[in-house]
Amino acid sequence: MNTSNISKKDIINAFQFRHACKEFDSKKSLSDEDINFILQTANLSPSSFGFEPWHFVVVQNKELRELLKPIAWGAPLKLDTASHFILGLSMKAPMTKWDSDYIMHMMKDVKQFPEDVIEMYSKFYREFQESDFDLDTDKKLFDWASKQTYIALANMMTSAALIGIDSCPIEGFHEEKVERLLKEEFDIDTDNYGLSYMVAFGYRKEEPAHPKSRRNIEDIITWKK
Repeated sequence: MNTSNISKKDIINAFQFRHACKEFDSKKSLSDEDINFILQTANLSPSSFGFEPWHFVVVQNKELRELLKPIAWGAPLKLDTASHFILGLSMKAPMTKWDSDYIMHMMKDVKQFPEDVIEMYSKFYREFQESDFDLDTDKKLFDWASKQTYIALANMMTSAALIGIDSCPIEGFHEEKVERLLKEEFDIDTDNYGLSYMVAFGYRKEEPAHPKSRRNIEDIITWKK
């Protein structure tokens, strides 16, 4: 595989292009090819131990989008105008604990580890949870899973920007109310999954009102030589 044809300048331009788009052009839609490309970059994203503790729900149903509006204060305009609207779900403790059926499925069926590697991997993963990171509560395990799901979010937004598609990540929602809605109206198993974020994709209606502002790179990096 050769990626040398992707220039550094083009990548930086994509990062400059990307912004939290507040309102999309509702008359423009992503092609199936483009949204599937974006979702594929989520699928190919890295995760701790490679256990992929995530699931993504693409909400195209207008009635379901309407139900989200009253309890997602950061989303209404995006729900009305975005071409595609995605819920980033993270697995809860019953799925991610070291001895869960899901973790065994990942090692045995997805990664197809031999038995001795499964035994070794399980030992490392248990020590990671119980000793290294002290993931001893359901909340800690969910927050750890969310960290992985955010990697996929960043990759989706960057890949979208690279092909000229806008996005907006959204955390402005009432967690408890949204979870109840997901269970009752979206048929999501909220014993096993919780919402980490929402993200909208589409094409900007207007250019950003202000240029991108960031701290100087020297202020965020320390070199130890």
